[in-house]
Amino acid sequence: MFTGIVEELGEITAVEDLGDAARFRLRGPVVTEGARHGDSIAVNGVCLTVVEHEGDEFTADVMAETLKRSSLGVLTTGSRVNLERPTAVGARLGGHIVQGHVDGTGTILDRTPSEHWEIVKISLPPDLARYVVEKGSITVDGISLTVVEAGDEHFTVSLIPTTLALTTLGLKQAGDPVNLEVDVVAKYVERLLGDRTSGAGR
Repeated sequence: MFTGIVEELGEITAVEDLGDAARFRLRGPVVTEGARHGDSIAVNGVCLTVVEHEGDEFTADVMAETLKRSSLGVLTTGSRVNLERPTAVGARLGGHIVQGHVDGTGTILDRTPSEHWEIVKISLPPDLARYVVEKGSITVDGISLTVVEAGDEHFTVSLIPTTLALTTLGLKQAGDPVNLEVDVVAKYVERLLGDRTSGAGR
């Protein structure tokens, strides 16, 4: 489990095409400290498994399904990525519960700068709109954010200077894709209410 609090802005140092998958080599001095084979690291909100670890770099295999369903498929050597290690039991939950299982992708539609923050408008796949509510939580490229405005086809988030400086959202422009993970609590509530209405699970 992750919390959506990005630990560092890493970099893709190599991408190897494996046909039905890809192997990424990533640099991240913070997240690789103490890393071992089999550990999990969230890369732009996608939970990946460490295959090899050497120095401040690690490799991870990404299967075709993940490349298709997330924005990892557009990453190339030199791309910057948000990195986070799983949260430790008993640690502070600084963001919200994040699984690292991307529900879909959105596209940055517009950026509106202000004196102390920036409003970013992001497209929302129709099948995810029901899980996104004003002042609720959403994960964008692995970043735990609060929804400012929720529509049927888009939502907005407000970014403080720290988020702009330390994550990929400070670099991305209109037209760029982002990974989205909705609040898992909303999905469980929907399932439970659906079972109650249909009588399933009795």
